Amino acid sequence: QVQLVESGGGLVQAGGSLRLACAASGVLFRINGMGWHRQTPGKQRELVATITSGNTTNYADSVKGRFTISRDNAKNTVYLQMNSLKSEDTAVYYCAADYSHFYGGPSFRSWGQGTQVTVSS
Repeated sequence: QVQLVESGGGLVQAGGSLRLACAASGVLFRINGMGWHRQTPGKQRELVATITSGNTTNYADSVKGRFTISRDNAKNTVYLQMNSLKSEDTAVYYCAADYSHFYGGPSFRSWGQGTQVTVSS
């Protein structure tokens, strides 16, 4: 199973920036899509951004123009650059990776443990 470890969360003032990173280990074949989700207490986890193995990206409307997702396939790492942060961006951010064990095989998903991002107004 692929393990994901996130880093880069913390406390930042509104208007500031943070960069999250998520490194995957235990990859036997390849990682396909990777992404970031976030969750606040009492709410469902929501998609923030995704990136395919071919670097096609997708963003939630609430973060378009402020967040940028990228990946380093050689390092099996995905990043989330967050600029112009707002108080409503405060959440636990989770990394997700879809992977397969062999060509044409079924896809599985792993989740990271989450990293807290707090934006003070």
